[in-house]
Amino acid sequence: MKPDEILRRASSIGSYYGFTPLSTLAATHKISKRIPYPDSINLDALDSVAREVAGFLKHVRDIGLIPSPAQPLFIWHTNATPGRPAPKNLIVQFHALGAEHAIADAVLMRAVRAFLHDVVKGEHALRINSMGDKETRSRFARELTTFFRKHGATLPEDCVNCAKRDVFEAAELLATMDANSLPSSTDHLSEASRKHFEAVLEYLESTDTPYELASDLLSRGASWTETCFEMSAGDNAHAWGSRYQEFSKAFWKSHVPSIGAVIRITTENRETVPSMKAPGPPRFVFVHIGDEAKRESMKVADSLRKARIPLSQSIGIQSLSEQMRYVDTINPPYLLIMGRKEALERSVILRNRATYTETFIPLDSLVDRLREVV
Repeated sequence: MKPDEILRRASSIGSYYGFTPLSTLAATHKISKRIPYPDSINLDALDSVAREVAGFLKHVRDIGLIPSPAQPLFIWHTNATPGRPAPKNLIVQFHALGAEHAIADAVLMRAVRAFLHDVVKGEHALRINSMGDKETRSRFARELTTFFRKHGATLPEDCVNCAKRDVFEAAELLATMDANSLPSSTDHLSEASRKHFEAVLEYLESTDTPYELASDLLSRGASWTETCFEMSAGDNAHAWGSRYQEFSKAFWKSHVPSIGAVIRITTENRETVPSMKAPGPPRFVFVHIGDEAKRESMKVADSLRKARIPLSQSIGIQSLSEQMRYVDTINPPYLLIMGRKEALERSVILRNRATYTETFIPLDSLVDRLREVV
């Protein structure tokens, strides 16, 4: 697949799940001053994924965007630059900045899964774990230290030596050899972390998103907290993601709960990346009220995307007023509206914004009805 086609898929999938290209946001915000990385961010000490995320966060901050729980930002980004040859290692990132609720984790995983399904051959398995918050990581680090000290005589020498400088790196190394012997991070979650992780799993199950609990999936270093996951096909891991509240806090010096995923695609096609044409406004924007509606909207997004019905929505944004502000920005001719009642009845309201007429449509016939409108 050519790089420009990969980016078109990212843009399309981003629209269905509520992720805006960073390039679009940058076009409306001039960089008045490039600010250095925060003093607490040592790029040389970061893992490769954290370096990519740090560059993304710096760009978001430099153009003056300030995410918050009241106004979260759902953004996708790439290292492919228009007018330059495509990089051999093409990177696409999806992020939800300022998003506290567990639904943001589920939406991001669904978007990444849909993107990989479109651009990389093979079925991708979602493996997920939780490292918990700062308190949990400290408790788990102590548990790992005790484990390596107690069982050092029976463990591989490389792991024991590694544990003396970084117990999480040692645990990752041991996981490749004997994951069953390791303590589990989820056994040490704080109450808040446990509730968040349970909510993430509930969203995945209620939206029919297959996943595998992976106690051997560990996020090393201080950059990552809470949910971590990877998506792989066979032996090839194509995406890795995690929450990173403490990491984002360094850039805005405030509480910015966030989650992101970095996808790496190796391509032999080094053609010059063309400028991405801004897509026309979608004919439909989906507005949802309540958790039941948001769960259904994730499944509806898949069916409408496969049918190529032009749709946009902001699944991860809880506030109805923020969703309506998004509607005013997009200015679509039609709204799809779903509340708790409609979700339970498996129906949706189609509103013509010009005439204010409303039609109730069962979800089973939604694709066919919207095709008539398109």
